[in-house]
Amino acid sequence: MGIGPIDEMLDVHGAPRPHCGAYWKWLEAQPPDQLARKRSEADALFHRVGITFAVYGEDAGTERLIPFDIVPRILPLEEWTRLEAGLKQRAHALNAFIADIYHEQHILSCGVIPPEQVLCNLQYRPEMQGVDVPGGIYAHIAGIDVVRDSDGRFRVLEDNLRVPSGVSYMLENRKMMMRLFPELFAHHSIEPVEHYPDLLLENLKSVAPAGIADPTVVLLTPGRYNSAYFEHAFLAQQMGIELVEGQDLFVLDDVLYMRTTRGPQRVDVLYRRVDDDFLDPLSFRSDSSLGVAGLLTVYRAGRLTIANAIGTGVADDKSIYPYVPEMIRFYLSEEPLIDNVPTWILARPQDCAYVLDHLPELVVKEVHGAGGYGMLIGPAASRAEIEAFRARIRAQPGRYIAQPTLALSTSPTFAASEIEPRHIDLRPFVLSGKEVAVVPGGLTRVALTKGSLVVNSSQGGGTKDTWVLGR
Repeated sequence: MGIGPIDEMLDVHGAPRPHCGAYWKWLEAQPPDQLARKRSEADALFHRVGITFAVYGEDAGTERLIPFDIVPRILPLEEWTRLEAGLKQRAHALNAFIADIYHEQHILSCGVIPPEQVLCNLQYRPEMQGVDVPGGIYAHIAGIDVVRDSDGRFRVLEDNLRVPSGVSYMLENRKMMMRLFPELFAHHSIEPVEHYPDLLLENLKSVAPAGIADPTVVLLTPGRYNSAYFEHAFLAQQMGIELVEGQDLFVLDDVLYMRTTRGPQRVDVLYRRVDDDFLDPLSFRSDSSLGVAGLLTVYRAGRLTIANAIGTGVADDKSIYPYVPEMIRFYLSEEPLIDNVPTWILARPQDCAYVLDHLPELVVKEVHGAGGYGMLIGPAASRAEIEAFRARIRAQPGRYIAQPTLALSTSPTFAASEIEPRHIDLRPFVLSGKEVAVVPGGLTRVALTKGSLVVNSSQGGGTKDTWVLGR
């Protein structure tokens, strides 16, 4: 690998890369005070629309605006085409893996993945064993996080298959850029993303239970206090479907119904933004008020599609992530088009010994962690933090994986009052139904703190529009 981060827009001499030349020329001509006014306008508009996320923890009950950067991330079409092929390949393999582990378990019996890594995983749901799901699709919506390394190659950082979020920010970022800078869209051929809600609805309807000619789709939310509630309401409105909570649904004669002012209406496809544990108090957590009693029975009877399927989370667990390249070889007989980030599995004694000897150099993550929590970034940690994490690893090594500290690529960002480089990643959204589709681009997340590698919104990260330049 190279030794330092590459910049997405500028080469090592500070000149714009060929596909960014026209935009960079425009950007250099913009007075800083004009850019500052545009950023303030964006903040005011986002507040007015209510594009916020709820905060958990010590600031629980408050809401924040996710900072929006007005400098886009720009990808040439040929590079996007290669990335898209790799994302589709990965989605095919992950769906094949989930179907396999809940049926014949060939990949386990062949020794490709240790059975205990799957069968003892907290996200593995024995209740789904032998259940045939409509279309054989488990991960209908996947948010696959990719980063560019110091050699300029994209690598997959993690797979988000349970209830992946962030697509509303991708859509709103594009709307905002078109409103603030319409002249840029007149002079650049930028691939559209605004058709995502239509594509998602079409995707969900395509995997409705057999025999349903005009399926009813609803979006199940935990409610207004969930951190992603804005997105739930936004997507339901954009798709023209009902946004429901558990109390709005009931099961009768192994069929799921929605309460309406016109009486009960059958539900055929449930796009759920509620975790497995809370979906059915009769089958999972008995204290849950977010789900629907008897939902699993309807699902097992084949009378409902749940997106994403119950039990899908086992495939986005960080302890399973290192095996995805082997899944691609096993199920598709192909070589991975996008590599993983090199990963040490601390359940392996030799990997654990290496990581303990090199903690100050590595990033260590809890296998069930999310949102940037439960992790150690060795180069940025104090000696006390490293030693505390060392003790946690020694106590339960199987809870962790480790990766090298990547030199994530940077992108010019309007930070404070001037353009400066900031580290970024990318979350494209992959839809699996009768076909596999990806809208061009995705959500670019940016670490707004200078030098920081943490892009998560819960940790102070922001977002920017992602342009894929068309023909």
